[in-house]
Amino acid sequence: MFNYKTLKKLLFLFQPETAHNLAELGLRILPNCKLINNYMVNKNFIMNPKLSQELHGIKFVNPVGLAAGFDKNATMIKSMPALGFGFTEIGTMTPRAQDGNPKPRMFRYPEHNSVQNAMGFNNEGSAKVLTNLKKVYPFSIPVGANIGKNKTTPEEFALQDYKTLIRKFEGTSDYLVINISSPNTPNLRDLQNEKFITELFTMAKSLTQKPIFLKIAPDMEVDVAINLCNTAVNAGAAGIIATNTTIDYSLVPNCQDFGGLSGACLTQKSHNLFVELAKELYGKTTLISVGGISTGEEAYKRLKAGASLVQSYSGMIFEGPSMIRKINEEILELMNKDGFNNISEVIGSDLKTK
Repeated sequence: MFNYKTLKKLLFLFQPETAHNLAELGLRILPNCKLINNYMVNKNFIMNPKLSQELHGIKFVNPVGLAAGFDKNATMIKSMPALGFGFTEIGTMTPRAQDGNPKPRMFRYPEHNSVQNAMGFNNEGSAKVLTNLKKVYPFSIPVGANIGKNKTTPEEFALQDYKTLIRKFEGTSDYLVINISSPNTPNLRDLQNEKFITELFTMAKSLTQKPIFLKIAPDMEVDVAINLCNTAVNAGAAGIIATNTTIDYSLVPNCQDFGGLSGACLTQKSHNLFVELAKELYGKTTLISVGGISTGEEAYKRLKAGASLVQSYSGMIFEGPSMIRKINEEILELMNKDGFNNISEVIGSDLKTK
């Protein structure tokens, strides 16, 4: 219907955040353009029984979801099937609206198919996001709510921010994600400790029956990450999402010295940590892998390593709206090649054969 290479050239004339805002505008309008929207859904949204699974009572038609950070204010949910996503995650939302960090705060590295962001949980606040969410929820694909504390909330009061958010969003989302791993809110990653995690998930489980996941950073030592994840699971977490963006600036030459890197530069680092986590946690909890996933081959590797679901975001900037369709098609091709009849047989298959 259009050539994304041409559109990308136009979008890349703008600053990255401006381009993102233009993309958001287009995706907000898309559901009202029935002809185009239906064409894109029919083209990109893969519905094959082999890809379908149920997790925590939630049906996932395909295993590829949108990672948090793209749809911060729940304004683009209706367009996600047109992009091919089997589920979507909104946020990160904070209790009160906040502007985020000073601009410029998003940077492209096209030669590395990577981006860097220091957004700082910019969002319209939980009340506004909840209003947006109520207009569409429940939706045809699962919707997760990614939540974080306000920048101005002292560490000793962080628990109250998460309590407020869980109460607000547990009735209008299929699952929740605790975000304490963004590098763009000062001292947020300090909350990645066993004491806070235990208090947080003990509190969370008293408030809702919805599955609640912990999203972790890729920059921890493996043993620290494993201990933290085990603590979360023992305290009631439904699963682990690994990983957030990285502050390993050696991955992209001449990048900024602040913010988090994502995209292709993160692929190996995220994959390596996920594999180590899965060796310990597969079979004990649900694992979701994110970080540098833009091909069916990479998604398939994560599934075989123990991921029940995968997420993507940055790759779309470079590959366009057909990327998720291609990932799902490649997964199906690889499944057929390996003789798997359902995605449930793929998940953790590398661990089952060892």
